[in-house]
Amino acid sequence: MALIITDECINCDVCEPECPNEAITPGDEIYEIEPSKCTECVGHYDTPQCVEVCPVDCIPKDPDHVENEDQLMEKYKLLTGS
Repeated sequence: MALIITDECINCDVCEPECPNEAITPGDEIYEIEPSKCTECVGHYDTPQCVEVCPVDCIPKDPDHVENEDQLMEKYKLLTGS
């Protein structure tokens, strides 16, 4: 399941550099996560790094992009060429 950044985002800039897949980008009003690049850090880390550093807890799982651990690992392999 990809993650999503909610309206509670304060644009603090800490999440973007933490994303190993470069899935987080500045949007018009708040940061955004590209679902096709988000693996919840599967393949890179044990936990999503953006969630770890977010000071306002505004990065939940995206119910519109449900994926299990195996699907996230496959996406990781496609993105990294592993």
